[in-house]
Amino acid sequence: MSLTPTPDGVLLVDKAAGLTSHDVVALVRRRLQIKKVGHCGTLDPIATGLLLLTLGRGTKIQDLLMSEDKEYAGTLSLGATTDTQDRAGQILEEKPVPPLTEEAVRAAFEKYRGDFYQMPPMVSAIKQGGVPLYKLARQGKTVEREPRLVHVYSYRIGRIASPEIDFSVNCSKGFYVRTYAHDIGETLGCGAHLKNLRRIRSGRFPVAGAVTVEELKNADPVNILARILTLPEVSRMRGA
Repeated sequence: MSLTPTPDGVLLVDKAAGLTSHDVVALVRRRLQIKKVGHCGTLDPIATGLLLLTLGRGTKIQDLLMSEDKEYAGTLSLGATTDTQDRAGQILEEKPVPPLTEEAVRAAFEKYRGDFYQMPPMVSAIKQGGVPLYKLARQGKTVEREPRLVHVYSYRIGRIASPEIDFSVNCSKGFYVRTYAHDIGETLGCGAHLKNLRRIRSGRFPVAGAVTVEELKNADPVNILARILTLPEVSRMRGA
């Protein structure tokens, strides 16, 4: 039995590290006793931050919400490339990190601003012949991928403390921040991988005030249900 009639709307969740996006969906289904739950934009297990969950008839606007731009804060680590392009993977190659000026770092980031093509990583949820690429990668297979046109609206470089660089990026849908870190490392000549990542915004929805995983696990389900944005509220927030 459901707690209430199935709510229609969107729940903003602040995903914790170590969980898959599907783990969060399963947790919400179980805690709120709702079957129809989807998510907008996969976050890798190492990533934290905003995950939009669609509930009930809210799943009908899932594609619309996924198409909006997103903002991330992250840290890249220079000197090592990995097979997943983040710290969860196996190291493929290590190179010494040369002394880097702020100008050199900025020039590398500037190369990946505006429109450009990005090669999706093998470890990704993109499907080829109906099979997600990450499943093929687990079998040791590498297949041809089509580069995808992506867009970086803006970026900000924070702390530069070799081998690490903190940054934030405001980007289009379908953008892989792992690949962004990898490509910047290639441009700098020493390779890089993504160490940490946090999604801080998706469209008009910020992570501030999102329900935490701890709250999902421990709070009264009635209080969580009260945090669901109704479809009219979602429409107003989007400015639609």
